[in-house]
Amino acid sequence: MRAPDFWRQDGILPLILSPLGLGFDLAGRLRRALARPMDPGATVICVGNLVAGGAGKTPVAISLLKLLTAQGKRAHGLTRGYGGKLAGPVRVDPSRHGAEQAGDEALLLARAAPTWIARDRAAGARAAAAAGAEVIVMDDGHQNPHLAPRVSLLVVDGVYGFGNGRVMPAGPLRESMARGLARAHAAVILGADTWGVEEALKGRLKILRAELVPDSNAPGLKGRRVAAFAGIGNPDKFFATLEAMGAVLIARRAFADHHRYRPGELTGLIDSAAAADAMAVTTEKDAVRLPAELRAKVVTVPVAVAWRNQPDLEALLAPVLAPVPP
Repeated sequence: MRAPDFWRQDGILPLILSPLGLGFDLAGRLRRALARPMDPGATVICVGNLVAGGAGKTPVAISLLKLLTAQGKRAHGLTRGYGGKLAGPVRVDPSRHGAEQAGDEALLLARAAPTWIARDRAAGARAAAAAGAEVIVMDDGHQNPHLAPRVSLLVVDGVYGFGNGRVMPAGPLRESMARGLARAHAAVILGADTWGVEEALKGRLKILRAELVPDSNAPGLKGRRVAAFAGIGNPDKFFATLEAMGAVLIARRAFADHHRYRPGELTGLIDSAAAADAMAVTTEKDAVRLPAELRAKVVTVPVAVAWRNQPDLEALLAPVLAPVPP
């Protein structure tokens, strides 16, 4: 599903639904109160958020996995495998697992480091540690009470922010801001902060700033006619990236996050682009969900996280990056 528009700002409907939001938040409190966080035998870093839907967690998790690996750490990824059939714990094998089995995010994480799927995140963390992981980067899971992260980062989209600030279903929040912020160590604001995230968090959390930018393997699109489509948490962010690359967008189609493309549907998108003398373009996350026989007919634009203040990030991770004493 896509986030409803009324989650963006307050109004009568969010006010009417707010008692249900209180109930949702209370259920989360109870779940956490009854849980006993376990130590899997490896350091856990959580990359999460407070809102339902996409905020850029997976690119941030991938960036951390690459940074940790470059520093000589045996880093593994951990994800629920949303959209896939595997319950796990199972290590992702891109040579035999597709998006239908593993989900799209797990396949992207596995390109950066060994990655585990586990609906039971504690069991997945134990499996990763048993396989030699020193550090586990958990993609999503800030609301999961069964692991106690050494470092917990909240990823916040600078445009969407925290929406209307209410808990689901009255708003996009998975829990109250006060509770969610209290367990976090820092917030990563992705993109231009037009919502006012930094002001809202000033004095409450360490702030890191970053951008999603085309990575070094991205195709040159300046002046090219593009028919773009995306089934991610925030398709508009992808469309803005293409425009920043100089592409001429003659069409843009937004689908629900994790949308599974049918062959006929994708053929229609490709044919429509060709009829307009344009190329069909999508995200790396969408590409792993495309029917294999048609994937080569779509141009993929991979993105990466560009940190504005990487020294601050490395200072935050210093306890994790420090050499283990003999």
